[in-house]
Amino acid sequence: MLVVDDDPQILRALRINLAAHGYDVTLADSGAAALRAAADGRPDVVVLDLGLPDLDGTEVVEGLRGWSSVPIVVLSARTDSTDKVRALDAGADDYVTKPFGMAELLARLRAAVRRAAVSVAADGGAVVDTGGFRVDLAAKQVERDGRPVHLTPTEWGILEMLARHPGRLVAQRDILREVWGPGYATETNYLRVYLAQLRRKLEPDPGRPRYLLTEPGMGYRLQP
Repeated sequence: MLVVDDDPQILRALRINLAAHGYDVTLADSGAAALRAAADGRPDVVVLDLGLPDLDGTEVVEGLRGWSSVPIVVLSARTDSTDKVRALDAGADDYVTKPFGMAELLARLRAAVRRAAVSVAADGGAVVDTGGFRVDLAAKQVERDGRPVHLTPTEWGILEMLARHPGRLVAQRDILREVWGPGYATETNYLRVYLAQLRRKLEPDPGRPRYLLTEPGMGYRLQP
């Protein structure tokens, strides 16, 4: 996560609170620094103040949108509707006014990341066909041998995240944060239990999986 604000106290408070909820936080205190940090670190989400010393925050949004679809949540003391409209029209995903509650900010961050993930999946293709089963991300359905497979919400959350990145390794911590929340980033035993359930439902031989693969100590991969 990239947090951009020119107030050192707000940066420090956000870093402490967000890190306590399991986020890796990079800080920037100017628009130029924010654009450099975003290009170098490719964050999953940006929290951005509008009142920066060198650039207006709206210019930073426009600069990011020139090459990135990263979710951007504006966090600003400006309450005028004109400022909100300008930021949203420039490409921001959400707008939170100061003072703010941390619980609300966290909820808005999670929502922005979820919306972005759905958008990426839709851009890359809403259906993943492994040959053994078919995942329809848009319809939120799974079929095996032409018949629907019932998944629990948690099972679906894991499979959906893997299906958004077919063939690519997805880290354990990322799955746990996405499905259970940032506070569960180390609960790897949860994943072992639910991956075993998914394999029983989807793999031809659950004991020798072909599609839902484990990379020991790293994460999981959906291999089409």
